[in-house]
Amino acid sequence: MPVGCARFWTRLLPPEATQPRRYAFLLVPGYSQLGFACALEALSLANLHPSGQVFYTWRVIGETGDPVPAYNGITTAVDAALPDLDRTETLVVCAGNRAAEGSSKPILNWLRRETRKGMDFGALSSGTYTLALAGLLAGKTVTTHWEYRDALIELLPDVIIENSLYSKDGRIFTTAGGAASMDMMLDRIKSDYGIDLATWVADQMVYTDPRAASHGQRLSRRARPDMAHGKLGMALQIMENNLEDPLRPDEIADLIELSTRQLERLFAKHLGMSPKRHYLQLRLEKARGLLRQTSLSVTDICVACGFRSLSHFSKSYRGTFGLSPGQEKRGTGSMWPAQP
Repeated sequence: MPVGCARFWTRLLPPEATQPRRYAFLLVPGYSQLGFACALEALSLANLHPSGQVFYTWRVIGETGDPVPAYNGITTAVDAALPDLDRTETLVVCAGNRAAEGSSKPILNWLRRETRKGMDFGALSSGTYTLALAGLLAGKTVTTHWEYRDALIELLPDVIIENSLYSKDGRIFTTAGGAASMDMMLDRIKSDYGIDLATWVADQMVYTDPRAASHGQRLSRRARPDMAHGKLGMALQIMENNLEDPLRPDEIADLIELSTRQLERLFAKHLGMSPKRHYLQLRLEKARGLLRQTSLSVTDICVACGFRSLSHFSKSYRGTFGLSPGQEKRGTGSMWPAQP
């Protein structure tokens, strides 16, 4: 690379940015390899910047020092087993669909001890739950993968859970995981070293449109044809915000200044079903997630999803999914234990 080019890139960087930022990634068994790779690759690519500067260093941590399996069975070697961290390191907890099982007492105790040093720390995907089990998120605003969100809302009432790609609350950061880990890291690179380096890394990733924290997690919830109609979008949002205490169709229609018949026509045209049927479907989807991901009783889940009787809940659930709530729970098992 020509010397002049290196000097040009160096001039784009703040003069105080000389010491690498240090990261420590804790892998919880069953972690998402995609989320971990997206986060780590952003830091790795930053170090390939034409300036020749090393912007980041990192180490990978496990509970025992043995390679840690991801949910897909691939294992990753670690550099250390729950070591002492320096307060200048940024700690990232990486988890997946076995967060409860993998969040052992040694890991939770280690997290409590190390985070007391005052470092920045955060989580990818369900690593948010690991941090919550350690008692580190009380009163904080966080996010997690959409699939785990309802379960965490029920289990962790003292934690504010956003439906966003990533979230920042003081020195704590959390992300939905997957490709959102890349968006979060690009935002952190921008904060550390400026927009030019973050843009350069995004270009290296061929990631031409990095997303803001507030960006919704589910493309299907934003890109459906029905969302093109403003009134229908408002109705859907009202339904999703009121699953525990469902509103009547006429109440929803009043809130968006339509007649009940107009609301029914909108749903029939764009969704092929009545407002009542769609609302029921949303509540049953939430129930399915809670049955699969929590240790809540069927009765508690019935109430949390706005059903007035167990018999109505069971009949509706069986009619939609082909098995009873109890069979769903026994067949799938609980991903999350009751919060200690």
